[in-house]
Amino acid sequence: MALGIGDDCAIFRPRSTREELVFTTDMLIEDVHFRRETHTPAQVGYKTLARGLSDIAAMGAEPRFCLLSVAFPKWASPSWIDRFFDGLLALARETGTQLAGGDLSHAAVFASDITVCGSAPTGSSVRRSTARPGDQIYVSGGLGGSALGLATGKGAAWKRHLRPEPRLALGRYLRARASAAMDITDGLSLDLHRLCLASGVSADIEPPPLFRGASLDQALHGGEDYELLFTARPNRRIPAWFGGVALTRIGQIRRNHPGLIRLQGEPLAIKGYDHFS
Repeated sequence: MALGIGDDCAIFRPRSTREELVFTTDMLIEDVHFRRETHTPAQVGYKTLARGLSDIAAMGAEPRFCLLSVAFPKWASPSWIDRFFDGLLALARETGTQLAGGDLSHAAVFASDITVCGSAPTGSSVRRSTARPGDQIYVSGGLGGSALGLATGKGAAWKRHLRPEPRLALGRYLRARASAAMDITDGLSLDLHRLCLASGVSADIEPPPLFRGASLDQALHGGEDYELLFTARPNRRIPAWFGGVALTRIGQIRRNHPGLIRLQGEPLAIKGYDHFS
């Protein structure tokens, strides 16, 4: 095992190949990650896989296959289950991710757990523990869209909340350019804090780019953006756009108290989503 607990994926490096395998697992639970009153079954299936693929993207890897364990409650009709798999399998086909197996059960509420395997050339996976003082900090896209969508239930922000887009192509592009990376799932403040802790550094940032209509608070602390947060060495040129997605420099890694985030020179409260708060 080349890398275990502590990053977006574990890394397994077979001795006889020139690639390493990355693994991630994600749960999706009714009334925690979705509500059946607002999400169609196809959207639930899509999001089940998209969450795992976002971790694969953060490592700069190519998705290979997934394993799905899912528990359906009594309210899930056969047609609901069929449409759930329609949504998941559509994204699987689009991204070249084979559904290779899993398990089925029942429960009081819907719950799924997906394991996704990806691959990258040996030694090339991008980790969150390798940022260094002086590195520049970037984010993809505009932040706060999912939180805005959850608050309003309408418009482009609601679509972003329902259908997050794993940045797989961007992740592969950054594999040779980023010094560290992770995806933004629990809010920029918390996820940048985690990256800094893993790398033993701190960060000075400016306000990040906002999804249209989102507030600064939603961009800093709102969850489920599924954009990429990454760093690059000072001499590494990062373009302003990749594949129609904006790449914005928001700050710099510093040598200071590990995990400290300063916004415009002032300490930033870490208020992202925490399952156990």
